[in-house]
Amino acid sequence: MVVRPPHHHLHLSHPKYRPDIDGLRAIAVLSVVAFHAFPNWMRGGFIGVDIFFVISGFLISTIIFENLDKGTFSFFEFYARRIKRIFPALLLVLIACYVFGWFALLADEYKQLGKHIAAGAGFVSNFILWGEAGYFDNTAETKPLLHLWSLGIEEQFYIVWPLLLWFAWKQKFNLLTLTITVALVSFILNFKGVKHDLIATFYSPQTRFWELLCGSILSWVILYKKNAFLTLRLHIDSLLAKIIYRDKTENDGRTLSNILSFVGLALLTYGFWKIDKNFSFPGKWALLPVLGAVFIILAGAKAWINRKVLSNKIVVWFGLISFPLYLWHWPLLSFARIIESEMSNRTIRISVVLTSIILAWLTYRLIERPIRLGKYSNLKVFILVIFMVVLGIIGYKTYDSDGFKFRVAVKKTEANASMFTMPELKASREYCKNIISNDYNGHCLVSEGKNILSDFNLIFIGDSHSEALTMGYFNFEKSEIFLSLGRGGCLPFVGVERFTENGPINCESFYKPYFDNIINKSSSKSTLLISARYSAYVEGSGFGEIDNKDRAPGNLHIQKPGAKVEGSLTLYKNIFYEGLLDTLKLVSNKVQNVVIVLQVPELGFDPRSCIERPFANSKLNCYVLKKDVLNRQNNYRFIINEIAKFDFVIKKNAMQFVMEKCYTEMMIT
Repeated sequence: MVVRPPHHHLHLSHPKYRPDIDGLRAIAVLSVVAFHAFPNWMRGGFIGVDIFFVISGFLISTIIFENLDKGTFSFFEFYARRIKRIFPALLLVLIACYVFGWFALLADEYKQLGKHIAAGAGFVSNFILWGEAGYFDNTAETKPLLHLWSLGIEEQFYIVWPLLLWFAWKQKFNLLTLTITVALVSFILNFKGVKHDLIATFYSPQTRFWELLCGSILSWVILYKKNAFLTLRLHIDSLLAKIIYRDKTENDGRTLSNILSFVGLALLTYGFWKIDKNFSFPGKWALLPVLGAVFIILAGAKAWINRKVLSNKIVVWFGLISFPLYLWHWPLLSFARIIESEMSNRTIRISVVLTSIILAWLTYRLIERPIRLGKYSNLKVFILVIFMVVLGIIGYKTYDSDGFKFRVAVKKTEANASMFTMPELKASREYCKNIISNDYNGHCLVSEGKNILSDFNLIFIGDSHSEALTMGYFNFEKSEIFLSLGRGGCLPFVGVERFTENGPINCESFYKPYFDNIINKSSSKSTLLISARYSAYVEGSGFGEIDNKDRAPGNLHIQKPGAKVEGSLTLYKNIFYEGLLDTLKLVSNKVQNVVIVLQVPELGFDPRSCIERPFANSKLNCYVLKKDVLNRQNNYRFIINEIAKFDFVIKKNAMQFVMEKCYTEMMIT
């Protein structure tokens, strides 16, 4: 087989058009749109992406297998077709996001958008997002190009798979054996990965390729083994027909096809209903949408569901606009979320979805089709590539220039926005590695020039509340010699573990060595300050509508390490009580003072909602009632007051209580 250069004007053969596959595309894209717009209604809609993966693997592999056989495969034409298929709509959406963001986004938001545009133009969004946060995190809603992670994986597959198949073909390897082997390796990595690093497994191509390769295996079977085991298939079909129908029916294989299609649709329906963002996904659960899509495609265009439902003109129409609809819907929803500073109301979300559909149809009719079809194919490819490269450079320049702070949108809000931006302090995790432990992976801030624990007068320890307290103290009193360490989301007590829906997050194993180091190496004149979001752990929940909206049940549950995870207020209170008491007993004889810094009020809303920004029609009420805060903190304060009555606390002055007026009077009305 020869890969000929473009001037031979070879044309790749393509599989016969099947309207039911466009119908399957419609199910995939509409489920994703429904999940993003109405997550409580379509909890498992995000598995539509996995359906897309199977379809892409099936169609692309069919093209490659057929053309390798015929000796007509051309890398140039293959990638030229992909460019004309993907680049036009993607370029339009990226440009629209960049222009809208110029007028609407603050500097840090626009900086992030620039990075994501550059990543999207380079089809590496999955790698960039991998290093930021999870797909289901609250911050995900404010990333207008979050959805490009799946496009990145598909494009990476389009680059790797044709080259691998071509090489295997040249070496006369069995392509089915190769496909099955790679798919199995990828699935095993996925199955093991969800237990160790859920975010990496979600975004990583090597743990997602098996989904596309299931489509590849299917394409090989349909191309080369369509009539294999024909006698057995007809026998099974006849048996099924006798079981299902009263009268004798023609033994033509349609009964088996109908059952395959029905089972496939049932798997998808069950997946949409059963799976939600709290599952360890992809993992084993991704088998539901993958096998569902495989069975539906395998059933063939003549199966009843494929013929009557998936080939319906309206359903097929949504399938034809599925790609631009996928591209448009999420940026519009995300920008609405950013501008409103909260989840948009139902009316706005419905309007956004309808607008996305209209834009998708216009993009398909006026941009996609004219560029994909017609004359000047090579010129179109060249121009599209140049535009994508230029846009990627512009995105990177925006990121490198910190979001272009000279923009009007920034200048009007710069004074207020700066209050919500973390100051850049000389924090050094490497410094803490030298002082504490080589595997230290929490936050760290230290006085410069200090290398041993006995140097520090003050030692802060705790979660993100402690980190914020440290930054304030650092700006207020820079002459003190202090160390701050800890880990966000982890209660700084010995013998206490925090559990999420995916299991323990190893808080106890994180803090225990550092408490031991403090005991053994710090000065007896040191003061230890413990600070955390106590009420969240005692109550087992967040605070306010925004904080709890996307928080999974059990995401803040605390328990003894190794114990069975249970959820009750009584249990949390007991664990908190015992953990604090054990911590005080551990450190009280080793340091001069232990200071328990009482918790600052939780806001329950995004502080950015208080900033006046362009296009915003409304703002949240930027206050929290004092009575609500006190009710929220009542349980943990009661526990602390009870522990304060212990003799060893009173006699040794082992604990002090700190609550500055600025926390209570300035932030609570």
